[in-house]
Amino acid sequence: MTADAPGGLRDVLRLAAGHRGPIAATVALTLGASALGLAQPLVAREVIEAAGAGRAVWRGAAALVALFAAQALVQALVRFQLARTGEGIVLGVRLDLIDRLLRLRMPAYDRHRVGDLISRTDADTFALRQIVAGGLTDAVTGTVGLAATIALMLWLDWTLFACVAAIVLTAGAALAAALRGMRAASLRGRRATGEMAADLERALSAIRTVKAARAEAREGERIGGRARAAHAAGVRTARFDALVAPATELAVTGSFLLVLLVGGARVAGGAGTVADLVAFLLYMLYLTGPLGALFESLSVVQQGTGAAHRITEALALPQETGEDPAQSADASPADGCALALEFRDVWFGYRRSRPVLRGVSFEVPRRGQVALIGPSGAGKSTIFALAERFYDPDRGEVLLDGLAAGAASRSRHRAGIGLVEQECPILDGTLRDNLAYAAPHAADDEIREVIAMTNLTGLVARLPHGLDTPVGEHGRELSGGERQRMAIARALLPRPRLLLLDEPTSHLDLESELALHRTLDEVARRCALLVIAHRFATVRAAARVIVLDRGEIVASGAHADLMKTCSYYRGIATARPREHAPAHR
Repeated sequence: MTADAPGGLRDVLRLAAGHRGPIAATVALTLGASALGLAQPLVAREVIEAAGAGRAVWRGAAALVALFAAQALVQALVRFQLARTGEGIVLGVRLDLIDRLLRLRMPAYDRHRVGDLISRTDADTFALRQIVAGGLTDAVTGTVGLAATIALMLWLDWTLFACVAAIVLTAGAALAAALRGMRAASLRGRRATGEMAADLERALSAIRTVKAARAEAREGERIGGRARAAHAAGVRTARFDALVAPATELAVTGSFLLVLLVGGARVAGGAGTVADLVAFLLYMLYLTGPLGALFESLSVVQQGTGAAHRITEALALPQETGEDPAQSADASPADGCALALEFRDVWFGYRRSRPVLRGVSFEVPRRGQVALIGPSGAGKSTIFALAERFYDPDRGEVLLDGLAAGAASRSRHRAGIGLVEQECPILDGTLRDNLAYAAPHAADDEIREVIAMTNLTGLVARLPHGLDTPVGEHGRELSGGERQRMAIARALLPRPRLLLLDEPTSHLDLESELALHRTLDEVARRCALLVIAHRFATVRAAARVIVLDRGEIVASGAHADLMKTCSYYRGIATARPREHAPAHR
């Protein structure tokens, strides 16, 4: 897909809409500089005529110097204002993109690669700055300056102007042909750059796996292919851009030579004056500025419309809604409700044609532990995603504390839930930053309590700066078990009413696992636990077990009862070693 010229320009104008004041001030200053420049040939004409008549020329010469100095000063202000305006627009767009990308609906993350989204806040916004700081302003001022110059040249000598117009129109036709190809090449280059960033992020985020699989060469070839595609698009853009300078040279130098020949011949024949010819030639020299600026701005804008299109595309991605006035501001758990979580005939599919959950109904009481087990793809993680309102069900209802999920904002809904993912993502920062991520104002006593509950006391004592020790990107300074315990402590700190744990013991040694089971028993006495269980030690600890298969609940009950009454469950249980072996996911 390519961005058409009017659409691309509309994207640019929309992104710059909040900065009309600074842009208008910049245009006004540039027009002022143009006016000062336009006055100089007229003053020079008067000086020449005065010299020819034997009058004093010092006043005119002083006026020329003053005009030149004033123009230089204003142009310096314009350059600064352009840079500041461009930086302001980039900041505003980046802040909008950051806010949008952090609040997208989950399906948007599923459809787009993270590295490509990130590149839109970096490379694409840089291209946008070039459009605004140079392209748009040059286009406006170049057009106005060109119009004023043309008017004065027509006033001086319309015959010479006709010569200039013929050359400029020829150059303009060549430029128009280049711009058509430049637009498409620019968008292809931007997309290839985004794909390169996404592939590089993919490889670096799993660099240990890449090295262990000896896949550096394969990844290098994959990413290099994206880089070569970006290079090819860049070369194609440069090929079209290379026509801009010759077109400008043809328009300016060619017309200057033609005017010099025709005008000189007319002066020699007595059809014109030297003063008029000099003034016209000075306007020809002045024409270089607005004409070159106009041609260059068209090139810059066409090269940047691809970036503007990608930014606009990202800003249009659907995001999760904030607080809805129609939702009760004081929505709170229903009085007397004995259930922390309830699914009522829930159907859901990441694609509607392929449902992942089929009529799922179950209840999680306010206290106690419920385990979810089943083979891979059964829908266990999808249940967690719906409970957190990362997605909404296609049919049926999800209730938290007796309230339908839509009765409160997503933020308020999630405030009552703690989530421990199987990957246990750890953020770059200190141990304290990670533990208090969901409760940034937690007191030290509260932090120490969850540290003790998750058997992290020894780790904190070992670290050189205790809680203020950096854990590295993705927690690389910690072991797998330590990362898992930290994720559990982070989820416990806000004291959620419902705690969702995706196999909390998968990376733990025996001692830590036993300690964690004691912790979960204690937590289950004060809040609800829903656990995706891979180990039957965890399953046996649950008051109730829900067995999923192909998106349906095939059995439900206590472990001992299911062993007697459900052959499917009994087959899963007996197919694995009894201790510290993962259940069939």
